[in-house]
Amino acid sequence: MGPAANELLLASRVLPHGIRQADLSVPGIHCGNCVRSIEKALIRLDGVESARVNLSTKRAGVRWRADKSPPPLIETLANLGFESHLHDDGDEPRDGTLTGLIRALAVSGFAAMNIMMLAGSVWAGADPATRDILHWICAGLALPTLLYSGRIFYLSAWKALRYGRTNMDVPISIGITLAFLLSLYDTTQSGEQVYFDASVSLVFFLLIGRTLDHLMRERARTAVKGLARMAPRGALVLHADGVRDYLPVREIEPGMTILLAAGERVPVDAIVLSGTSDLDRSLVSGESVPVAVGPKARLEAGTVNLTGPLTIRAEAFEQDSTLAAMIRLMEVAEGGRSQYRRLADRAAALYSPVVHLTALVTFVGWMALDGDLHQATTIAISVLIITCPCALGLAVPMVQMVAARRLFAAGIMVRDGSALERLVEIDTVAFDKTGTLTLGKPELTNRAGIAPDQLALAAAMAGHSRHPYSVAIARLAQGDEAIEISDIKEVAGFGIEARRAGKLYRLGRADWALTGDKDVSGTVLSSDGALLTKFVFSDRLRPDATGATATLEHQGLALEIISGDQSGMVAAVAGQLGVTSYEGGMLPTEKSARIEALAAAGHKTLMVGDGLNDAPALVAAHVSMAPGSAIDIGRNAADFVFLHQDLSAVPQAIAVARQAQGLVRQNFALAILYNAVALPIAISGHVSPFVAAVAMSGSSIVVVLNALRLSRGGRSAESPTIGATAEATP
Repeated sequence: MGPAANELLLASRVLPHGIRQADLSVPGIHCGNCVRSIEKALIRLDGVESARVNLSTKRAGVRWRADKSPPPLIETLANLGFESHLHDDGDEPRDGTLTGLIRALAVSGFAAMNIMMLAGSVWAGADPATRDILHWICAGLALPTLLYSGRIFYLSAWKALRYGRTNMDVPISIGITLAFLLSLYDTTQSGEQVYFDASVSLVFFLLIGRTLDHLMRERARTAVKGLARMAPRGALVLHADGVRDYLPVREIEPGMTILLAAGERVPVDAIVLSGTSDLDRSLVSGESVPVAVGPKARLEAGTVNLTGPLTIRAEAFEQDSTLAAMIRLMEVAEGGRSQYRRLADRAAALYSPVVHLTALVTFVGWMALDGDLHQATTIAISVLIITCPCALGLAVPMVQMVAARRLFAAGIMVRDGSALERLVEIDTVAFDKTGTLTLGKPELTNRAGIAPDQLALAAAMAGHSRHPYSVAIARLAQGDEAIEISDIKEVAGFGIEARRAGKLYRLGRADWALTGDKDVSGTVLSSDGALLTKFVFSDRLRPDATGATATLEHQGLALEIISGDQSGMVAAVAGQLGVTSYEGGMLPTEKSARIEALAAAGHKTLMVGDGLNDAPALVAAHVSMAPGSAIDIGRNAADFVFLHQDLSAVPQAIAVARQAQGLVRQNFALAILYNAVALPIAISGHVSPFVAAVAMSGSSIVVVLNALRLSRGGRSAESPTIGATAEATP
């Protein structure tokens, strides 16, 4: 294994099921064709499971099988003509692309303005000698402008052609060059009409669209960069020999002891070993009120220690922390391939050869019609310019990007861009109860009736589970003497079992924990199948759960509750929310089977759940959503994660998805209508290259502005305020 492979292996992170992932920065990505070419080349490499390129962040995420050697990613991209390097979250270079675009835009705008002014003098009736002088001045202005401002398109087109690819800049570059050369020829021949204004104006208008596109993508990245800035650069680590050492966050490993002073941010997910303090969790909970923390409390990366020093133990690597997970969720949102986006990508890929063929056929046709080489060339140039597929290429990704940013501003993370399209198609919403419709923080109401030794044993077992009932039991025994148990195992949907002094203890569902006693229901603690005690809990509904379910019904959706909790508690919650279809006591397989039964009946279901027992149903559903408080497997299985306590995130996500679909269809219609009208007019010879440049650039700008309509109604997701709408996992 060479040095490059070793570096890639060290920079990658381990995922479930024997998969590794690495992220590469590829600054040269600028259009859909670049994305397709890179993804197609990377997926062909041995061992690569998936390759996803994000146009906004100019980043490629590649997953490969861990049993294979690291694939030659950087070398493969170099063979395609793309420079790349391993992505570093701590390295945020200055946006040189935007600076270059603005300079090129300023130069082309200045030149276009002056050429138009000189052309106006010619159109006003200048005599032949003056006209020739003005044409030469226009040529003198156009040439350096095209070399400087047009290089953005020329270099991109040359790189694509050099490596046997094509992109949208190829027909643009050909059109600009032909318009200039034809005008230069006409100038040498004292021609009456030249098109220097068309070539320079085309560059100017295209740069307006490209700059606007770049700015919008940077706005979408603002939230991601803001989250990344929430991570501290390092922490003070206390070694076993008592030596204190300040280490970069990337060098902190699980198990290390960290000294966290008041005012510092938590570097990685951790557990408090000693000390008490108040914690600002607004980044992950949306609550501005400080939370008291002490020994055994869990801390999320990015939260702020406010009042006292803490000694904490790292529980995760930097790349596996809650904050890193939030950043990755935001970054993948735009990378999804919805049906509309795949359609637009295929159309744009076919468009370049079609554009060239149409221009060639137009040239041949006009030559056959009247044999005028000059006229045939001029019309062919107009066709080449006016049919460039820029608007079609922007139709879907721009809407998808704005939608993801608006949802993030509302505290909703999109894990897959295609989920936005699937969310529009649903007709049924199925809810889990505990932790989804309720806050998932139940309280034990019959503690007084439980023997202390039995409560201590139950707490020792419950400490090995993240189920809300287990957390509620474990919380009551903090500070009690530790109880030795062994052979601990959690059975999804049933409970926890462990051995102590030769006896098998079970904490969980009565029908699983008990043998022979069928009259007991709910959560119990048993010893060798005999009942020891029963636990009774109460839980509060999430804020606006009633309003959210009412809104979903108003949106025309059918509602169901499918829960593993006892039927009586499920019925009580259903009654509070006015949901008539519900079922309790369901196992994970039964939840999944219910989703599949709905699908077989022709329904497309949104599953909203948070627990280990919800994961199969989340995967089986047409689209899925989980609260930020969900366990890792629940969040990883869901297409959307809402980060605040309010359940209104569900109807809000559906509303944004429906708006996005409407705008995508409008953008497709605009792009198709533009070409249906513009192409015949251009072929008929009624459009000059200048008018073609204005029309083509205008269509792209209209598509971008139409997509921006979706941003209305969502508040800014700048980093200082994201905490007001975010809650991640404890």
